[in-house]
Formats: sequence, C-alpha cells, structure tokens
Amino acid sequence: MTTQDDPLTAQSISRFRRAALTLAVPLAVVVTVAACGDSSAPTAAPAGSAASASANAAGPASSAPAAGLHMISNNGHRLAFYVTPGHSPAIVLDSGGGEDHTQWNDIVPQLSKATGSQIITYDRAGLGDSDEVQSPWDGQAAAADLQAGLRELGVTRNVVLAGHSQAGEVAHYFVLANPGVVSGAVLIDANLPQFFTETENKRLVALNAPKIEELKKAPSTKANRQLIATADNFGPTHDAFHKVSWPDSIPVIYIVSEKTPFDGSPPDVQLWRDAAAAFVKAGPDRTLVTAEGSSHEIPTDNPALVLKEIEQMAATIR
Repeated sequence: MTTQDDPLTAQSISRFRRAALTLAVPLAVVVTVAACGDSSAPTAAPAGSAASASANAAGPASSAPAAGLHMISNNGHRLAFYVTPGHSPAIVLDSGGGEDHTQWNDIVPQLSKATGSQIITYDRAGLGDSDEVQSPWDGQAAAADLQAGLRELGVTRNVVLAGHSQAGEVAHYFVLANPGVVSGAVLIDANLPQFFTETENKRLVALNAPKIEELKKAPSTKANRQLIATADNFGPTHDAFHKVSWPDSIPVIYIVSEKTPFDGSPPDVQLWRDAAAAFVKAGPDRTLVTAEGSSHEIPTDNPALVLKEIEQMAATIR
C-alpha cells in the first residue's frame, strides 16, 4: 500500500502498468494524441491552435538559431527547446511519454558528429523546464507546441523527425498539420493509430483506472500530474487517433522493440507487433526494423541502432 513516506510515482509503477499509462498511454504523444473530446480524425490540418501554428510554420527561416536553450511561448505557456548547431536537414528528437530532452543526451553529440546536422530536442509541456498545462494531454496540442518552437527557431523544411513512444502521436498530428516541413521520419517503438482500436482503448482505460485513482490520492508531483493528464479523456482521445493516417509523401523507418512496451502480456505484445507491421504495409517508403533483444526503451537499450537509422534517413535528405 502507498503511504506518505512511499508516494506512488511514475517510477514506482511496474513496467507493464507504466507502459499502459504512458504509451501515449500506453504512455502519452506527445502528448496530445487527439483533441480533447474530439472523436473525428483530421483530414488535413487539425482545427484550432494546431492549424494556426501550421500556417505560421510555413514562413522562411531568418537566421540559424544560437546553440543552447531557447524558451519559446505558445498559447500562454513556455516551452524549452535545445539547439545543437549544424546544417540541413535539421534532426528533431521527440521524447517518449514522461521523458524530457535529457532522454537524448548521449545520442545528440554522436548524431551531431556523424551527420553534421542541426539537432533540436525539447521538453513537452509539463516536462523538464517547460511549463505545465492544466488540461488533459492532447496530441494535437502537443504538435502545436512543436510547430511553434520550430517556427520560432526558423526550422521550416527538410526536417527529419525522430520520436519515441508517445511522440508517435505528436508526429502524426505534426506532419498532417505541416505539409512540406518533414522530409523523413524515424519512429522508435512509437504509438501508432493501428494499435488503439476501440476494444484496446476500453481495456487500457479499465486497466489503468485503479492506478489513476491511487495517483490522485498520492502527494502531487509533476510526474504524477502528467500521468493523470494522460489518462484523462484517454478513450475518446485515442479513438480519434485510431482514425489518423500517416501521409504517403513522407518516408518513415519504424523501429519496433523485440519485447515491446507490454512485455509480459502476450495479447498486447502481439497487437503492438501487428500494429507496426500494418503501419509499414499501409503506405510506400516505409521500412520496419526490429530492435533485437531490446525493451521499449530502445534509445537506452540500443542507441547504436537508433543512430544508424536516423543517420540513414538524414542521408537521403540533402
């Protein structure tokens, strides 16, 4: 039982439970998987802030951003973006649910040296040095935050977008809202629409309900609040995400973990693998790569593979 001396935190949740809570949940998109309460999928640019950010993102870059931290405002909150200078194509690294930009600390210098590209990492709302947002996690809103940051930094074309776990949701909404910005993507055991069937969404909601109630009773921490925000409106949000499609114009490498986020739950493991296979077969220029022996945490378990695939994608965009 959880006590005040042993508060329930993201770290104290079992691997399977945390995966179910954070995949975008099954950990969290970016946050922002689908607009809150919106059960329809966007056919072009999502409505609202995402669409307006997309329109602005089309403007030309004025000058290369300086190295280091850039605090960028969007819709009343500030977001932390981190720049490693380099040439085009810019490589944008988007972290998994519950992770901030430090997830990429070991990869960034190696990737910069190998490619010479500008590297951008950032903290999604409520993580790292970025402000919290008092609303349920929403993939479209997360994508709008990414749009605002890249626009401010002048990064508006020839982007290689690499995202882990929940960032798969952000990536889907971002590319739909920003045609012409992303030239290639590497999705790393990322959330896919094919996984979030109506049946699976209902099962995940029921599975996570007891843990969410425990989190709400535990001392409030930033990590706990993010898990709760991800769980709020999870069903409708992911029902909407299930209807989203990746555009055929953007090549993508999908890296699936051998163990998957649901190691220990065979039905979910199979559904995760089937979703990856279905995603790759659904369009042209899609490649499926298996991270042999890796858990869901591929950037940590097999960074060499992540580097190799991002380098490969970047090499095609010159």
